[in-house]
Amino acid sequence: MAEEAEYLVQLGDAATAGGQLRALFGRDLAELTALASGLGEPAFRGKQLAEALYRQRVTRIGEITTLPKALRQRLEHQGWEVGRSRIAQAFTSTDGTERYLVECMDGETVEAVWMPEGDGGDEGSEAGAEVDTESGGPRDPGPDGRRWDRATLCVSSQVGCAVNCQFCLTARLGLKRNLSAGEIAGQVLAAMDRHGVQAGRDRVNLVFMGMGEPFLNYGNFMAAVRLLVDEVGLSPRRMTVSTSGIVSGIERFAQEPPERRPRLAISLNAPNDDIRERLMPINRKWPIREVLEAVRNVPLRPGERITFEYVLLGGVTDRLAHAHELAQLVRRSGLPAKVNLIPWNPGPGAAFLTPHPQAVEGFRKLLAESGVRVYLRRPRGRDIFAACGQLKRTVCREQETGNRQ
Repeated sequence: MAEEAEYLVQLGDAATAGGQLRALFGRDLAELTALASGLGEPAFRGKQLAEALYRQRVTRIGEITTLPKALRQRLEHQGWEVGRSRIAQAFTSTDGTERYLVECMDGETVEAVWMPEGDGGDEGSEAGAEVDTESGGPRDPGPDGRRWDRATLCVSSQVGCAVNCQFCLTARLGLKRNLSAGEIAGQVLAAMDRHGVQAGRDRVNLVFMGMGEPFLNYGNFMAAVRLLVDEVGLSPRRMTVSTSGIVSGIERFAQEPPERRPRLAISLNAPNDDIRERLMPINRKWPIREVLEAVRNVPLRPGERITFEYVLLGGVTDRLAHAHELAQLVRRSGLPAKVNLIPWNPGPGAAFLTPHPQAVEGFRKLLAESGVRVYLRRPRGRDIFAACGQLKRTVCREQETGNRQ
């Protein structure tokens, strides 16, 4: 139990907030209204603050021109800042993927990844790969000079991670602290600003699959989702959260209104408990059976499916016998489900092998022939350590774009 306690620790609000920094960003409309009232201002000042922070996306109090100058000066005098996380460094892959080193107010950094046109997995809306008639077609070239008409943004929820999946480089960082709701949502707005994304118009899918385990920072993760939905105007149907199988978090997630929460993905990565326990120590506390039981209690929207993420490790989880076993597991779960296959992405010192392309295709084909809906996520940004499982705050000086904001 001592080992479990080490990687299942849930940090409190003091660590989450990064101290007593007076950031406006991350506060919802009710909190901003209460702040305005506490300053003796009318309640509508809270709405003006929310509009400026989340719709106009200002980064300095002086830019909130809807507020009287005297009020702006008063806020600054009292030590308030917008306090939104910024992109400190950006690295660009040959395939157009961008990895961002995002800096928080206290100087801590996390990573987010922008993938124009996605990675072939199904993490978008329930509509899947349908043409988005509201997007208006391809946008103007972004910072990388490429045009895109849809994209996926991968967002972090913690500084490091304590779950200790053996194939993931983030595990080597350990867990330093949780991110606040504002620090999670700030990654999204920083990327939206960089690429000129317009909420409600551009087709951008959010996946909470970066550094950290979202369900071990549940309160702040869901507070960030509510900010992005209520204040920024993004659709929860274009959001997916991945968990390693934190049953207590899945049970809380099942209580969320279906129309106001992301879709759910389970990082499965093995067809049975024996293999999964070796790869993911979390399985000793919550084995596959208990995870599936909790998932069955999550109310789904019409047409919604549970996603099983499955990392293919050469010679470890990529054999046809594993595919047979996985197909049986998915079918017997009774869940409307799909499988995202992820060929393992290599990293320095990692003791696994990338699967052979023939093994990947054979695995995919067997699942499909077994009646399992399956997608193959192609690697994006391997050359800049931006691919799934590679996020470790690696500084690639020769790849740095020099773009900061």
